[in-house]
Order: sequence, then C-alpha cells, then structure tokens
Amino acid sequence: MKIKHCESGAFLMILIVGMCKQDLIKLGKIIREKREFQNLTQFELASKAGVDRNYIGMLERGERNPSYLSLQKIAKGLGIPVEELIKP
Repeated sequence: MKIKHCESGAFLMILIVGMCKQDLIKLGKIIREKREFQNLTQFELASKAGVDRNYIGMLERGERNPSYLSLQKIAKGLGIPVEELIKP
C-alpha cells in the first residue's frame, strides 16, 4: 500500500496504482490538449483509440480513472507514447 497526499489535504490509502481527483483532472487536460493540438474531435479520437466517445469526454473532465490498457489505446490513437499522458 502507498499513501498519497492530495491537494485537498486528505491522505488516501491507495493500493498499487491510484489517482487523486486532481490527478484525474490533470490527465484529462493533457488528453484534451493533445487531441486539440491534432485537431481531432472526441469522436475521431475515440474511433482511432477503439473506445466510446463518451468515455473520452469523461476522461477529459476527470470523471473516470482509466486503466493502463485504456491509456495505451488513447496514446495509440493520438500517435504518442503513453508516457506523454502520464508524465509528472
């Protein structure tokens, strides 16, 4: 188990890999920036990544905690390494 401090001031017990709400919002902003830089709609990115358009929207708003496999699909759809999405 690992303890992670979130900006909200709360300590969360996180098993293996977990994200705070702030981390999810940051990830969503990165996905949106990469998508918009390539002039892709959410629908176009979803089609390239093999996921639902609604899922892309929820990720961009920080409403979903994606699995690593989902991040790989999105990175592939964007034509970038997954590391560019999860950089600190």
